Amino acid sequence: MAVDTNAIRDEELLDKLVSARESVLREIRKTIIGQDEVVEQVLISLFVGGHSIITGVPGLAKTLLVRTIANVLDLSFKRIQFTPDLMPADITGTEIIEEDRTTGHRQLQFIRGPVFANIILADEINRTPPKTQSALLEAMQEGSVTVQGTTYPLPRPFFVLATQNPIEMEGTYPLPEAQLDRFMFNVRIGYLPEADEVAVVQMTTSPQDVKFERLMSAEEILAFQRLVRKVPAAESVVRYAVQLVASSRPDGERSADFVKRWVTWGGSLRASQFLILGAKARAIFHGRYNVSCEDVRAMALPVLRHRILLNFQAESEKVDTDQVIQKLVEAAPEPRSGLK
Repeated sequence: MAVDTNAIRDEELLDKLVSARESVLREIRKTIIGQDEVVEQVLISLFVGGHSIITGVPGLAKTLLVRTIANVLDLSFKRIQFTPDLMPADITGTEIIEEDRTTGHRQLQFIRGPVFANIILADEINRTPPKTQSALLEAMQEGSVTVQGTTYPLPRPFFVLATQNPIEMEGTYPLPEAQLDRFMFNVRIGYLPEADEVAVVQMTTSPQDVKFERLMSAEEILAFQRLVRKVPAAESVVRYAVQLVASSRPDGERSADFVKRWVTWGGSLRASQFLILGAKARAIFHGRYNVSCEDVRAMALPVLRHRILLNFQAESEKVDTDQVIQKLVEAAPEPRSGLK
């Protein structure tokens, strides 16, 4: 009887991914207390190959979280502080004229910008104008940068982890819908419970000498990304995800009355794709090699909250996107096969 060596390798890789997740979480907890759901969502986006926005008020360790993840993974890391005067070339790089001292000939030389790294921290991404924000569009979608007609590939894996402050509107520029849709997750980070906040204050007001163990290389992360895509998802579960996203569109045949009342624009096809990819990674994280509807439901908030555009009626009734998504999840019918 022939042995399926690919299946054996996948099983070994699956065990390694589960153990690697625990090791990564252990290292992250050296500086990040609590926020387990936030950390898991960011790790899911990394192991799927997606980008994430981390949204929260100042002082909740958004930047520290990204820096810690970069320290734990054996990947190159660059931070870009987005400011109103930032130009696209400050992100992608630019061409300069250099002279060969031996021959005297001059030629254009491309100087790579900070976007040429495995992990990019786009800090306060909504503080720079849309023209500069759009410099990341090609990088996030195609994994490359085009300057003066020449395309330069970015290192793989490539992740953009952006942060933004939701409460300070003066001096900010809302991200274009096309760019928002390229982010897999919008991860919301909130205040900690009192016990966790006490632990944070005690830790950060005492001497610290934190040393991180670098746990995963670029090649291992790429292998994990390929493994996630191999996780089987039944057609009924995929259909459930597609129907959940379709129900967020106000012009859909099955749109509920509250969607038509509050929503201007619903989730895109990318939302369905990211729901399934995120559900696959979550299933592996919880020790399963198959996807359930519960995995899809768990991904609904981070995947959909930046893809559903509410209207003035919703704003006047003080309805937010998360409330709409919760109602969508509650109204979504289970597959007839009985998978949950």
